[in-house]
Amino acid sequence: PLGLKESVLPTQRSSLSNAGGNFFMAGVGFSFIFSWLLMLLVLITFMLGGNIYMLACESWRSQQLFQLVDTPGLIPGFNLSELLQQEDGTTNFSEIYRQCQQDTTLWQALHLDKSVSLDELLSISQYTGEISTTFEKMNITLSPISLLSQSQRDLLLNASWAGQPPDFTLTLEQLDQNVTQGSLLDLAAELEQLADSGDSGVEEDLKAHASKLRELDKEMQTNFSGPMQSLKENIHLVQSGAAQLEEQTKAVLDKANKTQEFLERETTNIIKNETQAFLEELLNVFETYIFWAKSRLTGDVARCKPIVQALDNVEAITCDYLLDSLNAFWFSLGWCTVFLLPSIILAVRLAKYYRRMDVADVY
Repeated sequence: PLGLKESVLPTQRSSLSNAGGNFFMAGVGFSFIFSWLLMLLVLITFMLGGNIYMLACESWRSQQLFQLVDTPGLIPGFNLSELLQQEDGTTNFSEIYRQCQQDTTLWQALHLDKSVSLDELLSISQYTGEISTTFEKMNITLSPISLLSQSQRDLLLNASWAGQPPDFTLTLEQLDQNVTQGSLLDLAAELEQLADSGDSGVEEDLKAHASKLRELDKEMQTNFSGPMQSLKENIHLVQSGAAQLEEQTKAVLDKANKTQEFLERETTNIIKNETQAFLEELLNVFETYIFWAKSRLTGDVARCKPIVQALDNVEAITCDYLLDSLNAFWFSLGWCTVFLLPSIILAVRLAKYYRRMDVADVY
């Protein structure tokens, strides 16, 4: 446009205007030469991007891809239910994908309980019978148990006989009497009578001695009555305890004999019963562990939601980023190719108004 002037004849146009016309024609020539490559590139990218997007991305989002994969006979010789040894044939990829989205385990998603019986595989009852039979055949032999030897029995009997106290009858009779041979009070009374009937020279001495005797009797009653009473009670206690000593010794020996007979007769059964109880406790522990293992295996181990999330991430990267960009690329190139035709026509039509003519048109 800078080199074009309306008043100039076509045979006298400037070089700038002529160059513009030549560039128009050069553009037309390059368009004819290389447009087929552009068309081919658009075709290839369209076939790849468009078809893959429709076949993979759209069918993945609408779950038609899983339905296609689940079609019987699509892959010759491949059947997921037969591979998992399931006769009902209900296991398919659509169901697995849907359950994995709910964060279930592979055990539940693949319905492995129909092909593998955990109750039979992890059942301890198949071993309890053999364990019980082996335990019943076990023979427990113990060495003889002796609580008391014969010499120890003789020592106890001799000790019970030797522990008998002497006869305290005479001692008790003496304790019931006064400490002194005669009564001090009677003696004091006699001294007072003697003082009243005697000379006046010894009267005071006799009364003084009588008074001392009464004080001595009072002191003896105060100091000796309690210990003597305690002594009599201790003697009676020793007599009663000694009388029971022999009987108690014989009762102890009799209980020892019965205990030894019980141990000789029941020790083997007691050991067997306690061992059986311990065995049952161990089996209960194993059953608890097996129940825990089954619940963990079927409910917690190998959750397949991360696999589904990984597949969804791959789908998002492939479809939302790669294929969408590829489709935008061929779509833009396609419009460029579409606009090539009017641009060629426009360039050819404009070129004659810019190029320098050899012969001017005269009307």
